[in-house]
This record gives sequence, C-alpha cells and structure tokens, in this order.
Amino acid sequence: MGRSYLHLNLEERRKIAQWLEARMPVPEIADRLSRAPSSIYRELKRNFYDDKEIPELNGYYAMNAQDMSRRRRAIHRKMVIHPQLKVAVEDRLKAGWSPEQIAGRMRVERHPIRVSHETIYRFAYSKDGRAEEFYRHLPEHRRRRRPRGHRRHSRTRIFDDQSLSRRPERIADRVEFGHWEGDLMLFRKEHGKINVTSLVERVSRYTVVLRNEDRQSKPIMEMLIHGLAPLPAEARQSVTFDRGSEFSAWEQLKLGIGMDSWFCDPQAPWQKGTVENTNNRLRRYLPRSTDPTALTNRYLRSICQRLNTTPRKCLGYRTPAEVFESNLVAIRHRLD
Repeated sequence: MGRSYLHLNLEERRKIAQWLEARMPVPEIADRLSRAPSSIYRELKRNFYDDKEIPELNGYYAMNAQDMSRRRRAIHRKMVIHPQLKVAVEDRLKAGWSPEQIAGRMRVERHPIRVSHETIYRFAYSKDGRAEEFYRHLPEHRRRRRPRGHRRHSRTRIFDDQSLSRRPERIADRVEFGHWEGDLMLFRKEHGKINVTSLVERVSRYTVVLRNEDRQSKPIMEMLIHGLAPLPAEARQSVTFDRGSEFSAWEQLKLGIGMDSWFCDPQAPWQKGTVENTNNRLRRYLPRSTDPTALTNRYLRSICQRLNTTPRKCLGYRTPAEVFESNLVAIRHRLD
C-alpha cells in the first residue's frame, strides 16, 4: 500500500536551507530527508525567493518558503478565510446557479475576491464543507461528484423528410436565432396525466415551460402554438423533438404558426442535448415526485425566470434572457 504524500514542514525546510548553504547536492538532501529528489526540486522552484530589485537577496529561506507555501495552500480555503465570499456563493447556489456559473460571473463582474468552480467544489467536499453539509447546495445535492445519466425515450416512426439528417446546417451550428428544442417532462403515474413541455431556444438557451393536461399530441401542439405565437416569426422558425408519440401531431405547428419540426434519430435523445441538459436543471424544481396538479403558470414562470437570469459559460457568462432579448431587438429593428 502506497503512503500518502506529506507536505514539507518548517523543520525540513530549515534543513534544506542549511544544506543548500553548505552546497550539498539536491539528491543527497532528498536522501537525508527520505524524500524524492523531484520533491526537493519542486520545493526550490515554488518557494525560491526572487527579488527583482535586489538580486543579491535571492535565495531559499526556510521561514519565507513556509509562508509562501501556507499562502498558496490558503487559496483553496478562500471560502474559510473570507466568510462573506462563502455567503455570496451559497446565496447563488440556492438561487440555482452552478459553481461554474458563479465563478464565471465573478470574472465578468470583476469581483475583488473571487473563486474558481473547482474551489467551490473542493470546499463543499472538504472537512469544513462536509461539517455544514455545504454539498446540499450544489445542483445535484450529492455527497460525491459523479457523471449524470441520460434519459431514454420511446421509438415512434416519423416521416423521413423531417429527420434530423435533413435539418439545415445553420440550425445545427447555432448561427441562426429562432430554432428551439422541445421535450416532455413526466411525473409519477399516481399523480395522473398532467405533464409539462420544456422548450429551449438553441442560440440563447432561453427556456419556456408549459403545462399540459395529458399526453395527447394535438393538445400539446395547441399549447405550443399558444405559448410561441406572441413571438415574431423569426424567433420561432423550427423545433427539434425526439420520436415520442406525444409529438406526432407536429403538422399542426406548421399550419398554426408556420413552425417547422425536426426529429432525432431513434433512441438518440442526445441529439437534442440542449433541452436534455435543461431538463436536468428543471428537475431541481420539478422532481418526478412533484404533484403536477399543484403546478401553476405563475410558478412555472418563476422557474423559467431563474434559469433565464442565470449566466451561462457557453454565452460568455451572459444570461439567456440577455441574449434572447438582444436577438428580439435585432429582429424588431429589421422589421421597422
């Protein structure tokens, strides 16, 4: 069994400084300290004092090396050293932001004290973080980090003309605004047939959630028409679904608001990964155990507002609402 690595202590650093002063070779120093030579070389590289103004002072000093090491390790304890920083991070986690979104937004807003997303995760799973169960504020609420799974969808025949392979490249490459992805979020059978449709615009990642009274396709399409009709035609050009039977009445969208429909390959929900990812976020507020009969439009709008006002890395840490609105403004200017 290998032993865990122990950081050099002050006494060892004093010996290193003393032996370097006596011009002892690094391999011999390492042998006397029962350390690997690479550890000593790394110590000298990291904690060597370099004075640009007075080069004569350059050298390895035990107390200075100890202090440099302590400060460097304290970087990972920023949330302990700065309680106000921890409170700010915790508040944003509670608001539904991910650690990566928090760190990215801090850079955009030029916070004087900021952390990386890894620092947030490390604190959450550190001794201090576990003592206060800080991991419960993370998006997945898990004691350990692990990869997410994927949902599976039923297979239904869709006309080949609407297959994803025929979808224009400008949609796949996200260079044109107004193309959406859609999916159905279901709840436990004992709660009845009520479900919600999740919609995400591919360029802005703007999210819309609509309540449905059952899984019949025609009412679902009618609800989509009702929800998207107020938008300009350029903002609702197409939508990509999986091959579930709940989307079989897709022709209604074309007849109702002129919206094209595209369909993933069978058993390939990852081809509409934007809405799949969004569903994972929505499940924080709409777990499968939710009683959908209690869902109000006001509550669904509040969930969407949280997601749409949360900065996203893929948007340069702008929010979906900011990007969506800027595209709507551009459309209005073209129409004027």
